[in-house]
Amino acid sequence: MRRAALLLALAFTSVPLVAQVAPLTVAPLTVGPVTARAGERASGYLDVPAGRDAGTRIPITVVRGAQPGPTLALIGGTHGVEVAPILALQQLRERVVPAELKGTLLIVHIANLPSYLGRTIYYSPVDGKNLNRVYPGDANGTVSQRIAHIITTQIIDRCDYLVDMHAGDGNESLRPYLYWNKLGVDPAVDERARQLALAWGADHIIIDTTRTRDVGNSIYTQNTAHLRGKPAITTETGAMGLAEPEMVQRNVDGALRVMRHLGMLDGAVTLTPAPVWLGKYAVLTSPETGAWHPVVERAHTVSKGAVIGRITDLFGTVIAEVKAPFDGEVMYVIGTPAMSKGEPVAMIATR
Repeated sequence: MRRAALLLALAFTSVPLVAQVAPLTVAPLTVGPVTARAGERASGYLDVPAGRDAGTRIPITVVRGAQPGPTLALIGGTHGVEVAPILALQQLRERVVPAELKGTLLIVHIANLPSYLGRTIYYSPVDGKNLNRVYPGDANGTVSQRIAHIITTQIIDRCDYLVDMHAGDGNESLRPYLYWNKLGVDPAVDERARQLALAWGADHIIIDTTRTRDVGNSIYTQNTAHLRGKPAITTETGAMGLAEPEMVQRNVDGALRVMRHLGMLDGAVTLTPAPVWLGKYAVLTSPETGAWHPVVERAHTVSKGAVIGRITDLFGTVIAEVKAPFDGEVMYVIGTPAMSKGEPVAMIATR
């Protein structure tokens, strides 16, 4: 009788015997005209309206995981002839299964479509600007500035982490490496970016302390994210504007490693065990216009004063030499003859 009364009292109590926890839900995400629901993948274009010059568009993919997690932005094609990351991102779009993803993957397949379609190195064929020198952009500027503005507001401001994926441009014979910002503005952001760098898998890492701290004139894609509190790295994987299968695969592998590191995908997390940290670097430029004749290769070590290459005039007479400013390793060297005064010829880095 007493047991029956107790059961009756419990049945009418307002306090549940077991707390009910609502499952975490993932709301749809819309980026420009592209909407992806939980466990879905969607692709489309961000429009860059015409202004003082022609407009363009930016192909993107949003992969919305079935479970909550961080948002990672992967950006390719900032320079249109750096094609290994572009093809890698196409593969990654199919490789990442939304139902198995925790968080969101934002893929910018080709940031600079005018350069890609025009096959131009460094500069846009429309406005002559380097997209990776005009961030955070300007909605009323030229097309490169408008592209940067769209990427800043629609991608960088929406992500938690960012990888700006580069390679050797159509003229650059480049060994794989990456840039880690160590700005000191927010040590926690610097450290999380350092962990991203280790997760990517490159064995040579440039420690970059030289980037501007001005949020309003952040200049570079990576720097724009970093100064907004989003840990970011710039990777360099590929050479001479070629889609070499090994370099494409390295880009795919690096992105997957980063996603596992961030807990977005299941699997073992592997950090580069003993990278070469390069705290000093110099981009060497041509003192003259003419034909460039390199005498070193990428990944060569050189001594201070060693000749990196020579410039001849258009008739073949040597008119200048470029020498190493310090002992170091060749990160990249220009591998094609055409050379204008002031353009890069090589990059040397050291510990």
